[in-house]
Amino acid sequence: MIKSKSILSLCIIIIFVFSIVTGCSSGKPAASATPSTGASTSDTPATSDDFDPSTGIDENGLWANIKAADHVEIKDYMGILIPRDIHTITEESVKTEVDSILAGFVSEKQIKDRAVVDGDTVNIDFIGSIDGVPFEGGNTNGEGADVTIGVTQYIDDFLEQIIGHTPGESFDVEVTFPEDYGVEELNGRDAVFAVTLNYIIETSIPELSDGFVAENLSEAYGWNTISEMETDIHDRLQSSSLSRYIQEYLIENATIKSLPDSMLKYQENSMIQYLKDEAGYYNMDIDEFLITYVGVRDTEELLELYLEDNKQNAELHLILQAIAEERNITVTDNDVAQYFKKYTGTEDYSLYKESLGMPYLKMNVLNQAVIDYIQSNSVLE
Repeated sequence: MIKSKSILSLCIIIIFVFSIVTGCSSGKPAASATPSTGASTSDTPATSDDFDPSTGIDENGLWANIKAADHVEIKDYMGILIPRDIHTITEESVKTEVDSILAGFVSEKQIKDRAVVDGDTVNIDFIGSIDGVPFEGGNTNGEGADVTIGVTQYIDDFLEQIIGHTPGESFDVEVTFPEDYGVEELNGRDAVFAVTLNYIIETSIPELSDGFVAENLSEAYGWNTISEMETDIHDRLQSSSLSRYIQEYLIENATIKSLPDSMLKYQENSMIQYLKDEAGYYNMDIDEFLITYVGVRDTEELLELYLEDNKQNAELHLILQAIAEERNITVTDNDVAQYFKKYTGTEDYSLYKESLGMPYLKMNVLNQAVIDYIQSNSVLE
């Protein structure tokens, strides 16, 4: 599946464009249960020549040749009452983020002297075939795939059949593809996977201490103690929760008189480009990726499925720009540098500027400035 990311990562700079790509916000399919090779994505910004994220955005981060106030009517966005459950962050939520960070420092050990039990993470290779003929996409090509029994989603009871086997063994796993799997030659077919169990993976997480924080997290996050880490995570979680609430409030309380076609098209092109880049990481073409990980046949079906989501994202851009126009909110190059310093710990955003363009970066910083403005004028219940 597409890798999810912590609120502490730089994904915040693309939230306004790609917020629904993984399906988590709308209940739409994000991935199928096909065997995968365990490939992962990178946090390095990546775009191809097909789409320029700064297209249609002027040097101030505004949608070019669009006066948002002509297209939307907004009222009652000053003094918003924020419900208590929105701005209250639990200790459990903070702990979840801490655990996520610590997971990046786990050490792994390869185990080869015991049988697999439910819940184990294992490394396997496999070749899938139907009627003795290997089929496309059903082969790890000897690269190995890390999977966790009971967690990773593969078709049928593929992974459960690994339980009881010992590393070094080769054996067959028999499964049946769902009737609606999405690939005509695989729908409803019985398949046999020749599996080799390479090893069991056991992990250990480092003990959290002030010393660990200072040594490993100071440079990236500016934390030197557990207390500093937990306080900052709490504040970031709260800010994220408030931001989501404000965005939803604005959408529900604004009247869209008209939506420029260029803004909707931008969202659609952004989504397609994002998924093209994801497909590249998995060495797939876009259609193969959409079938395997998103559950649609092609980009036409993708855009139809996410039409309302893309409209809503475009409308949110329109609303935020209208407020920026009304309140004379602007951003400078220095504001962009300070934004990156706040969220990444460095003012050097040259890689992102080169890849995404300054207009795009300014647009995102401007959007955040508008939300911060509304938040600063809100009332906490």
